[in-house]
Amino acid sequence: MSFCVLIPARMASSRLPDKPLADIAGVPMVVRVAQRAQQSQATRVVIAADDERILQACAAHNIEAVLTSTDHPSGSDRLAQACELLKLHNNDIVVNVQGDEPLIDTASINAVAQLLSERDDCSMSTVAHAIESVEDFRNPNVVKVVLDARNTALYFSRAPIAWWRDGFADGIQSLPSPTPLRHVGLYGYRVGFLRQFPSLAQAPIEVTESLEQLRAMWHGHRIAVHITEHSPGPGVDTPDDLARVRAVFAQQAKG
Repeated sequence: MSFCVLIPARMASSRLPDKPLADIAGVPMVVRVAQRAQQSQATRVVIAADDERILQACAAHNIEAVLTSTDHPSGSDRLAQACELLKLHNNDIVVNVQGDEPLIDTASINAVAQLLSERDDCSMSTVAHAIESVEDFRNPNVVKVVLDARNTALYFSRAPIAWWRDGFADGIQSLPSPTPLRHVGLYGYRVGFLRQFPSLAQAPIEVTESLEQLRAMWHGHRIAVHITEHSPGPGVDTPDDLARVRAVFAQQAKG
């Protein structure tokens, strides 16, 4: 199995300015993400950047990077341009790793690529794991997914799904059975589909839920889901998140 990891990185961040270049133990965060991805089975790891400063940081650490437009409306559009710049073939598989996840589980990277290579009926693959608390199940920032018998996504939602009709009559006090699943934002794509995706019209349910993957499903594309036992590593959206990740790297440095 051969696949490429693409890491979109943009400088604009309202909660953490210049986020890709945030220092983590002496190395820019986006470089940390790429170094982590290089521990997977990927044959190539490339940063899709929107700023020359990101390219310079990558070059200083021997990380491959390409410069993409600053006005892409989504990360998928940036990835599609990167595929063109890298001259990838339609049947190639790419895994989209977010540029703010320096502790991403490399086994999950391998798993989404392997799963998509085995599922010719699917255009995308992604990851989910069991929700362990009622608080997460209620939380609209924790995206839920329900699956069919082959672990193909039926629907993604910010709402608590599947809804336990009898058990939730008095509110959500416990988790339903089977255990609900949390979606992890790690995606595998076939390059041909990724090139097509930006031209697809937005789906009404995508706008309502603010979940881009629903556009693919609304247009009839299937998403295969790998269920992992590993919780996702902490991402970095805020200064507090950055402090927590820095603490993890500092602890690792101590051995």
